[in-house]
Amino acid sequence: MTLSLLTTICGGVTVLILALLAWAFWTDPDKGLEQTTHRLEKLPTVMADRYTAFAVLALVFTIYGDLNVLIALFAVCAFMGFADGLIYARAGHPHMKHTISGVLSSVALAIATAARVTEGAS
Repeated sequence: MTLSLLTTICGGVTVLILALLAWAFWTDPDKGLEQTTHRLEKLPTVMADRYTAFAVLALVFTIYGDLNVLIALFAVCAFMGFADGLIYARAGHPHMKHTISGVLSSVALAIATAARVTEGAS
């Protein structure tokens, strides 16, 4: 087994774990909290480290400069912005900051996709 294959397997395991946790939170948020041992009173601090981690990923991906990676980043950010906006809108809470995040990420996604499609065309 090569280290590249082992790295790919680690990626697959990570995807599986994250997908299972996402499913737990989507289907039963209380069960998701229980499975992850998150505490409601600590969620603001947890969100701080999540935003920090995403900022570092965005910085690294931007410096790396691969259009395919940036397309994936912007697509994920658009999903999060729109999903959070929808959650808050449905609950009757202010949602525009989240929804606008989805819109801006979609604009970045469109630009990155256009750059990828037209790459080498000039």
